[in-house]
Amino acid sequence: MRLGIVKLKNFVFRLSLLSPFTIFAKTITYHREAMSKIYPVGIQSFEKIREGGYCYIDKTSLIYSLVKSGQYYFLSRPRRFGKSLLISTLEAYFLGRKELFKGLAMEGLEKDWTVHPVLHLDLNTQRYDTPEALTNVLEENLSYWESLYGASESEIGVARRFNGIIRRAAEKTGRKVVVLVDEYDKPMLQAIGNEPLLTDYRNTLKAFYGALKSNDNYLRFALLTGVTKFSKVSVFSDLNNLMDISIDDRFASICGITEHELHTDFKEDILTLAQKNRMTEDEAKQQLKEQYDGYHFVEDSEDIYNPFSLLNTFAKMKFGSYWFETGTPTFLVELLQRSKYDLHRLTEEMATADSLGGIDTMETNPVPILYQSGYLTIKGFDNRFRTYTLGFPNLEVEEGFIRFLLPFYSNTSKSDSAFEIVHFVREVESGNIDAFMRRLQSFFADTPYELARDLERHYQNVLFIVFKLLGFYTQAEYRTSNGRIDMVVKTDRYIYVMEFKLNGSAEEAIRQINEKGYAAPFASDGRTLYKIGVNFSNEIRGIEGWIVEE
Repeated sequence: MRLGIVKLKNFVFRLSLLSPFTIFAKTITYHREAMSKIYPVGIQSFEKIREGGYCYIDKTSLIYSLVKSGQYYFLSRPRRFGKSLLISTLEAYFLGRKELFKGLAMEGLEKDWTVHPVLHLDLNTQRYDTPEALTNVLEENLSYWESLYGASESEIGVARRFNGIIRRAAEKTGRKVVVLVDEYDKPMLQAIGNEPLLTDYRNTLKAFYGALKSNDNYLRFALLTGVTKFSKVSVFSDLNNLMDISIDDRFASICGITEHELHTDFKEDILTLAQKNRMTEDEAKQQLKEQYDGYHFVEDSEDIYNPFSLLNTFAKMKFGSYWFETGTPTFLVELLQRSKYDLHRLTEEMATADSLGGIDTMETNPVPILYQSGYLTIKGFDNRFRTYTLGFPNLEVEEGFIRFLLPFYSNTSKSDSAFEIVHFVREVESGNIDAFMRRLQSFFADTPYELARDLERHYQNVLFIVFKLLGFYTQAEYRTSNGRIDMVVKTDRYIYVMEFKLNGSAEEAIRQINEKGYAAPFASDGRTLYKIGVNFSNEIRGIEGWIVEE
């Protein structure tokens, strides 16, 4: 990729020396080079990427700094963000696979290339729905390691066997052991909602990871990666020398792609993407930024792009919701509902650093798991109060998550939600007030019993979802205060000023619009202005009626 960048620079420098035909031919060559580049979509093996000629963003200087500055680490990042590739790269490094690092920063940094025994545990490949599922995975790995380093009949249970393997691996090879655990939290994440199974997994892993505490003399390095941080698991409650680098500016970009890396290593790819989508280079960069950028894992850090979405975009030369479409767990929405979370806060949430570090209070506070899972990210930091401001990282996550929420909060099935929103937007844009109000009314029909106990919050959440989705296609402004929701929606031809009442009347809502002059700021606007008063009724658990004034 660097050769391509050098060629492009030379091409720009020599531009005046080439004929128009040659310039055109050179440009086509660069587009072909970008199109022929092999993108490692879904490939998490460093060896396969390097030997297969796939494009690779060089993170090895950060990895060198990681292994030289400490021994025991934990890293939390969202799914599909490169954690498995990081683990694989570290494995190749500690196995002394120098040939795989040819041309990378590591080649010039590392001089010794000491080979260590590596115990690589990948918990990402199993479905965890029974107590035996976790035990089977652990025993399979233990059996393989015992075939390499020996076993002892006196070691009963996965924790004692793991402890013995670490000791024997160091004694047999004469080198300290490296332990790499990929997606350490996968079993517990899949058990959320099943408290007995979650407790069983937690106890098993607490004992298993406890081997890391008692084998310091035999360990050279350990890294555990995952999406979340279960602080009640032994490695976080007892192993106080395990450094959490999830919010650490030194390693903020060790996973993901920075803007500098994007514009440098994918310059030709951006040009081809722009051409394919009939955009300028700047327009393509801007859309890439809006769609996939915006992750911050520490205050004041550079922006991080979602690597999975970027690689898919360049592989297909088409913008899409690639990360989001790989799946959002329903337990996240169930947590939001059980905790009676005000969805409006998703756009302006606040949290402390301590709260973002663990998810053990997620039943009452779902914010940390939303952050760790990648649905919220750091937007700002208040040094005085030591608090973070959180929000959606980018358009892909924001629109995808809001769309995902609709069927869980409204009377709309997953298969029909996109259809309903398309028609709602078209009715708003065409000025068909009666049609879009009837559709809005249908969103509230048959409110589930568990949500009906807090109807005011439920109404606010549904309105937030619907008008947030509307805002992706037109302008929708809203604010909440004291249980009142005011709404302003603007299209090319119409402006709607809306007031919602709870257990009042539509007449009261219209009167408030007029008495408080909500429509006054739009009096000189050339578009048609409508004032709409709407009343919600607890008795019918939905919209009782509405009045429209032009």
